[in-house]
Amino acid sequence: MDEHLLIESTIAFVKGKLKNAEGGHDWFHTERVFKTAQLISKSEEVDSLVVELAALLHDVADAKFHNGDEGLGPKIARTFLEAKKVDPKVIDHVVNIILHMSFKNTFEKGGAKFSSLELQVVQDADRLDAIGAIGIARTFNYGGFKNRPLHDPDIPPNLNMTKEEYKKSNAPTINHFYEKLLLLKDKMNTETGRSLAHKRHEFMLDYLNQFYSEWNGES
Repeated sequence: MDEHLLIESTIAFVKGKLKNAEGGHDWFHTERVFKTAQLISKSEEVDSLVVELAALLHDVADAKFHNGDEGLGPKIARTFLEAKKVDPKVIDHVVNIILHMSFKNTFEKGGAKFSSLELQVVQDADRLDAIGAIGIARTFNYGGFKNRPLHDPDIPPNLNMTKEEYKKSNAPTINHFYEKLLLLKDKMNTETGRSLAHKRHEFMLDYLNQFYSEWNGES
């Protein structure tokens, strides 16, 4: 299949799969990651088809909305790409990116890890959507979806979580800034990712200062 037609077909497929998704993990999140991955790719020597397919399919079945099943998304992606007669090497690469790009995998110690520049590009694009103004909006949207409190001064952030503790956490939404969002700036892989992350990181720090000021009745 022509690459342009394949991308258009993939977009239509993902839109259908995510039409009822939670607002922070819906088609618009995927679209932003797709566009940011394209932007980062301009400064990197990557296989653009692999990057675009992985960006589009990376959240087609997020484990947190499917009983923690981390294999479902990669399986759906593989089945779709095989039906489109995509090169098996491209399929394997895309599926490996989806399997290994999540932040929660950073909690795992040891073991063989898959890595590629294409993974780094898609991972940066996804992480950039988790910080800054949109990252803040997504965080509180998901917190509301899970009925979590905004903040509880008596529940401090847990900075030493295991992967399972992270997946099962019901902590206040503000804690998520310290347990994930503020850590992402230093986890960017590419120069473009680092550059974009800096401004968004600073915005989050300003937001938190204002949040605590209002919380404490100071302004």
